[in-house]
Amino acid sequence: MLGSRYALVAYVRKPVGEFVEKLRRELHPELPHLAAHLSILPPRLLQGTESSAIHALEEMCREVEPFEVSLGEVETFIPVTPTVFIRVAHAAVQMQELHDQLNREALCCTEELPYIPHLTIAKMGTEELAWKAFEVARRRWARYSSSRHILLEELMFVREDTQNSWVDLAPVLLGSSLASRRK
Repeated sequence: MLGSRYALVAYVRKPVGEFVEKLRRELHPELPHLAAHLSILPPRLLQGTESSAIHALEEMCREVEPFEVSLGEVETFIPVTPTVFIRVAHAAVQMQELHDQLNREALCCTEELPYIPHLTIAKMGTEELAWKAFEVARRRWARYSSSRHILLEELMFVREDTQNSWVDLAPVLLGSSLASRRK
């Protein structure tokens, strides 16, 4: 769709995904519900068609084996943006490499900000609100006792339908050993 933005994400499920979604609703209740996710390719316009982008993703991701990431500490992007997030601690380099490998052809984009592997908790309206959210999130995350590990094996290609509303277009599996499951 002309002018639409697209992204490639890895949805984060139980238990850490639920933790982040609940915390986001508490910190910023007026935001529409967004599923907890790790962005592999942040929002961008396509350089071709949806189908060519999906095909390119399938081809490139087939060569990348699934891997596990571990979440680190709560941080913020202030002063660049009032966003509170959890940094990817283990396997951030693998996520960066995957991002760089996929950021070409139909998906090529010169991004506004450097790619930093992370799990967004909330993007607040102001720096002051972001600092308050950061303090709450940091305390809650310190008490979080479930797994902080996420296995990346299935990604989702998504399109922005309306602002802050995304539609799943196609699952994209990592690894040649998983490719046969799609058929």
